[in-house]
Amino acid sequence: MGLKLPIYLDYQATTPCDPRVVEAMLPFFTETFGNPHSRQHAFGWAAEEAVEQAREQVAAIIGAEPKEIIFTSGATESNNLALQGVARLYKAKKNHIVTVVTEHKCVLDSCRQLEEEGISVTRLGVKPSGLIDLDELAAAIGPQTVLVSVMAVNNEIGVIQPLAEIGALCRSRGVFFHTDAAQAVGKMALDVNAMNIDLMSISGHKFYGPKGIGALFLRRRPRVRLQAMMLGGGQERGHRSGTLATPLCVGLGEACRIAAVEMPAEALRLAGLRARLLDGLVGRLKHVEVNGDLDRRIPGNLNVSFGYVEGERLLAEMKDIAVAAGSACSSASTEPSYVLRALGVDAELAFASLRIGLGRTTSVAEVDYAIDHIVDAVSRLRERSPLWGMFREGIDTRVKTWAGN
Repeated sequence: MGLKLPIYLDYQATTPCDPRVVEAMLPFFTETFGNPHSRQHAFGWAAEEAVEQAREQVAAIIGAEPKEIIFTSGATESNNLALQGVARLYKAKKNHIVTVVTEHKCVLDSCRQLEEEGISVTRLGVKPSGLIDLDELAAAIGPQTVLVSVMAVNNEIGVIQPLAEIGALCRSRGVFFHTDAAQAVGKMALDVNAMNIDLMSISGHKFYGPKGIGALFLRRRPRVRLQAMMLGGGQERGHRSGTLATPLCVGLGEACRIAAVEMPAEALRLAGLRARLLDGLVGRLKHVEVNGDLDRRIPGNLNVSFGYVEGERLLAEMKDIAVAAGSACSSASTEPSYVLRALGVDAELAFASLRIGLGRTTSVAEVDYAIDHIVDAVSRLRERSPLWGMFREGIDTRVKTWAGN
C-alpha cells in the first residue's frame, strides 16, 4: 500500500484529534448537552460531572490538584491570564517580570503591553543551545520581581529548559514561576510540585486533543492570586467567566488520560524516528546543522538548517511533506525566525531552516520518504545556487570582499 501524500510533519503546529478523544466528546454535543453550571437539574449535573472528571485528568498529568486547574480557550489565553493577571494584581507591591527572548509571541506581546502599564521587564538571552543561563536568571531576579516566565519546551527548536532548577531558584527568592508548557504536556514527565511551578499554561491541540481548549494551572499552596481578564458569571472560581464548553473539556481530559499512559513508549518510538531522520539527512547532505540542543529536546522535534540554500525557495520545494520554516503563529512574517537568531544562527541559515515535527501517526515509511524528499530538494536548490558553486570552487562566501564594497 502506497503512502498517502502529502505527509504531515508539523506536529508542533497542531496534532490530529485522537479518535478516542473524539469518541469521548461526541455524547456531550447531542445527548449530555446540559450547561455544566446549571445545578438545578440532571442535565446540568451530568455535564458538571464530566467537566470535573476532565479537571481531575488534566491535574493528574502534571501532579496538580483538580481545584488548581482553570479551563481556558488555549495556551495563548492561559499565558495572557498568567502574566497580565499576576502583574496587575501585585503591581503595587512588585512591578518586575523576567522572561526570555525565545518565548512564544503571546508571552512577549503580553510583556510589551505590561511595560506600557508601568511594569518593568527583563528579557534574558539564550545560549547557542537555546537554553537559558541559570546564573543570568539569578542575577536578573531582584526585590521587585514578581514573576519569572520561561517556556518549558520551545515551539520551534523543541529544547527543554531546566524547569526544576528554575523553580527551585524562584521559590528560594519568593518569586512566582510561570511556564508555557503547550509543547511539553503529553510529551514529557511534568510535576508542578517537584519543579516548584506556580503557574502552567496548557493547550489541548498540541497533544491530540481538540482545538479551542486549554488550561491554566494556578497554585493554591503557596497561594497565587491573579486579576481576572474575563468578567461575568464568576465561573472557574472567579478566574475566568463564561460557560465552559463541556465537549472540549472532556476532550482535553481524555487527551491527558491517554498521554499519561502512552507517553513513555511513544517518546522512545519518536526518538528512534528522529534519529533515523537526522542520520538520513546528514548521511546524504553536507552542511546540515541542528538548531538547539539535541539531547535536551522533546523527541518529536528536529529543527535543521541547510547551508548554501536560498531559504525562500526551500519551503516552496516541500510539496509532498508538511513542514514549517518557523512557528505557525508567525509564519506570515518575512523576517528570519527570532528564535534561531537568538541562538546566534546567521540570517541566511535561519531562512534556510525547517522545523520537522514527528507525532503519533508518523511511520518509518513516512520518515524515509521525507528524507528522500528533503535531500532531493536541497540538492536541486544547491545546483542552482551561485553560492554553492563558489563554495565548491573553494571560495568562502562568508568572508569574500565583493567588488564595490
